[in-house]
Amino acid sequence: MADSIHSIAPANARPGEGAMRRAMRTNRLLAPVVDNLPAVLAIAGCVLLWQLIVWGFSVPTFMAPSPVAVLYAFKENGAILWSNLLPTLLEAALGLVFGNLVAVLLAVWFVYSPLAEKAFYPIAVIIKSIPIIALAPILVLLVGNGIAPKIIIAGLICFFPTLVNMVQGLKSASPAMLDLMRVLSASNSEIFWKVRLPASLPFLFAALKIAATSSVMGAIVAEWIGSSYGLGALIIEATYNFRSPLLYATVVIAATLAVVLFFVVSIAEKKVIRWKPSSHE
Repeated sequence: MADSIHSIAPANARPGEGAMRRAMRTNRLLAPVVDNLPAVLAIAGCVLLWQLIVWGFSVPTFMAPSPVAVLYAFKENGAILWSNLLPTLLEAALGLVFGNLVAVLLAVWFVYSPLAEKAFYPIAVIIKSIPIIALAPILVLLVGNGIAPKIIIAGLICFFPTLVNMVQGLKSASPAMLDLMRVLSASNSEIFWKVRLPASLPFLFAALKIAATSSVMGAIVAEWIGSSYGLGALIIEATYNFRSPLLYATVVIAATLAVVLFFVVSIAEKKVIRWKPSSHE
């Protein structure tokens, strides 16, 4: 009886279907590894070349430490690196959120009010033209030497690319779709949520990828101006004390943080944008 039960196959089963599904699952798991393999190999090659140059030319450690020395600095100064990473991460994340939020709100205002765009867009350009290293001391004098100027500077670096891209994205909505929505007596809010905002999302996420990495740079630059904590302050301390392995380790941590924020935005983009923008040749 048991043999007869096991011999009955499902009506819709096909030979090899289970193996095919397992192969598809394996391919999905290996796809990210295969896609990122060239980048991993390129980075490994650069690190190996760096190590060979330091060994071959006997470069002094205080000038350019070897990757092995940098790895030892990670092990020796792990607690210091971690304690200084958290403030920089907080400043960069808050600057990224607030800078982009203000940029998006201003972009919406500019699109719906041409007069506001003509009046305030040049001011945004002027603010962008001021070097951040010159703006940082002014902000320290205005808002103090706490976390506030670091967040503002990180936000300012994120602000302008998002503003420009978001304005362009909101204006890129199809005129035919806009006319159709008006014919259907859609309100301005309905046109915004159903036409303009979806059209702007590819532009917005393109700007957010730039802003994600720039926010880390802004936070670090802000920490150079009178801060006793954060990766920026640690870079200054390691430089003046000729602790090159620690300096390089701190730079690697900062670069890794920027890359992580970039990939977070990329993952969010894949979750939000589930369609492929049409290309016009």
